[in-house]
Amino acid sequence: MNTPARRDGTPDRRKRGAQPERGGAGRGSSSRDARSAQRGATARGAQQGGAGRGLAQRGSGQAPNPQRHTAAAGKKKPKPQRQAVQPPLLSNAKPARHQNVEAAESGGHTKLPWGEGERLQKVLAKAGVASRRAAEEMIAQGRVEVDGMIVREQGLRIDPQHAVVRVDGTRVMVREELVHVALNKPKGWQSTMSDDLGRPCVGDIVAERVAAGQRLFHVGRLDADTEGLLLLTNDGDLAHRLMHPSFEVSKTYLATVHGEVNNRAVAKRLREGVELEDGPAKVDRFQVLELGEGRSLVKVVLHEGRKHIVRRLLDAVGHPVVRLVRTHIGPVALGDQRPGTLRVLGRDEIGKLYEAVSL
Repeated sequence: MNTPARRDGTPDRRKRGAQPERGGAGRGSSSRDARSAQRGATARGAQQGGAGRGLAQRGSGQAPNPQRHTAAAGKKKPKPQRQAVQPPLLSNAKPARHQNVEAAESGGHTKLPWGEGERLQKVLAKAGVASRRAAEEMIAQGRVEVDGMIVREQGLRIDPQHAVVRVDGTRVMVREELVHVALNKPKGWQSTMSDDLGRPCVGDIVAERVAAGQRLFHVGRLDADTEGLLLLTNDGDLAHRLMHPSFEVSKTYLATVHGEVNNRAVAKRLREGVELEDGPAKVDRFQVLELGEGRSLVKVVLHEGRKHIVRRLLDAVGHPVVRLVRTHIGPVALGDQRPGTLRVLGRDEIGKLYEAVSL
């Protein structure tokens, strides 16, 4: 084979493969080979670099990134599909202005839902306090309390069976089934609802009410010879408290006694206490009202309820009772009520009775 010569005549000893081919086919083949070789070198370098980085990451405590190795190796793997994250459920409702919390220490009234209970102005009208329109004005003026809290909201619904309603500080009884009546018991009548001996008794006076289904209790007793005020109610709790001495509900009596009473001496002795067969007893107040013809009219106020207590006290100080009339029980007065008649208590009287016994 002849060795090609250079232009200067010297032989060209370079290998033919080292020279580029001028032909189109030769150039394309050489270019493709060169590019393939270059890609191979790049891939090997990438593998070596990736391995080096992997070692470095392992040495530093970081895990190698597998996606980088895959890309460096020239192999494409499908990316793992991410699980769709559900967005949090949002509510566009505005928070209530007044959230439900524990009952206040003051023990405020529990508001009833619509349709339950009765509207406050209607309850007041039924109780005889005022007309509905006037009751609404009283509510707006802050004169009405429900369970110890002033109410200004119109249309508030309450449970008349349990709510404690006050107007201007005085309790209003709004339970329709409650009965409170005053009786002027005549002399000679028994303070019982029935009598086995056929003697006239309180039950004879209220027979029609009992027949209509009312179950009445008499608040305390008056002996047969004592006349005057006797309360009857179907509220057993009220009756019990009015009779219990711990609530100190006063009872007022007018007594006509033998002899002219020395006001100061007798009053002092009765207020300090007199020893009786069942223990000491005393009065809260004592006053001489009239003197004449060997008799005295005196007023006795006390809160004890022992049997014949007034008669025994006056007899112990030397002035036996000729006539005895009870005129007051707490805020309720007998007034000019005729013997043997009944009177329904007024709203103010009932409210003050309940206040007197903390109900």
